[in-house]
Amino acid sequence: MPDGVEPLDSLNEPVVERPDEERRTVRTFAAASLLNDMGSDMIFPVWPLFITEILGANMAVLGLIDGLGEAMVSISQAISGYASDRLRRRKIFIWIGYLMGALSRVGYAIAPTWQALIPFRLLDRAGKMRGAPRDAMVADISGRATRGRNFGLLRAADHLGATIGVLLCIALLHFAVSYRAIFFIAAIPTLIGVVVVALAIHDRPAAGQHTFKGLRLSGFSRDLRLVILLSAIFSLGAFSYSFLVVHAKRLGIADLYVPALYLLFTVAASVLSMPFGRLTDRWGRRWVLGIGYGLWGLVCIAAVWLHPAWSAILIFLLFGAHRAALEPSQRAIVADLAPAHLRGSILGGFSMIVGLCALPASLLAGVLWDRLAPGTPFLASLGLTVIAIVLLGFVHEPQGDAS
Repeated sequence: MPDGVEPLDSLNEPVVERPDEERRTVRTFAAASLLNDMGSDMIFPVWPLFITEILGANMAVLGLIDGLGEAMVSISQAISGYASDRLRRRKIFIWIGYLMGALSRVGYAIAPTWQALIPFRLLDRAGKMRGAPRDAMVADISGRATRGRNFGLLRAADHLGATIGVLLCIALLHFAVSYRAIFFIAAIPTLIGVVVVALAIHDRPAAGQHTFKGLRLSGFSRDLRLVILLSAIFSLGAFSYSFLVVHAKRLGIADLYVPALYLLFTVAASVLSMPFGRLTDRWGRRWVLGIGYGLWGLVCIAAVWLHPAWSAILIFLLFGAHRAALEPSQRAIVADLAPAHLRGSILGGFSMIVGLCALPASLLAGVLWDRLAPGTPFLASLGLTVIAIVLLGFVHEPQGDAS
């Protein structure tokens, strides 16, 4: 354990009053996440190939579509997080979000051009409205000593579902199933997830007894503002997974093996998410978040300076480890720093800021790739990552549960 860091379970942490509810809720969300990611990741490995090879778009268009999608994620999570705090209800935003994801995959299957794909992409990413209310519900029922573990479990389930989805994708491609048919099939597990959430989750009022009066940035703590700032800076360079796929193809990886690379990513992320989540509870969120940033820096370094085909394997393993460290630590530190009665709004607002940075990130990466050199986006991202790591050193984690 790093020097000077007190184990979080030794802090003055309030006892979670309903441990059975905590376990049941987290496990139900984990099951729904597994099912949804099973569907979404049946198509995710071939998504950039579908856009560029079947629909004939270039890299700038690919970056635009991915960036628009991430911007929609941001806006939808901000709205749903705010609304769930104001209404003091979470569940409705969660199951509707899953339903929107399922319907979008049907839209992908019938879209004749890349332009027609855009509204369905926006519908898909708007379905991420489930994220902030779900994370707020998990944070509400978790103590600080279990919060990182619970977020780690959710991310592990996400990535396990993705692993299953990739294996199904590989199997379907082996039997020459078309991309469009795969999109239709991918809607089925997410629809099952809708039913799981609708039947098994029982809504409860959001945490805290405060009256909801809206949000003001001036009311945020210095550390929360700093976390938002450094996360936004990092996100300006964190372009979409699609660029790693195209980079792998430049290294000589055949289309048939692209899903196998994504499988490496999902396996690494699934296996490491829980350990990293537990580590945030023991060491603190900041240390694990810094590890996540460092691993992304290694991805950029490998992409720029390693050129044999085997380096694609290293890049996707590092990418999986990066996501496993980043996701639970980022959610947990924001939940820790947010007042309990505003968690939905702050988690949603945080996702909005980070996601809005994804639009210029992916678009700029596509332009740099097309007009300068394929390695340029990785170098730019590496510089922004270093800045984020330096700023992270000035963040102080709270020593008691937010209220």
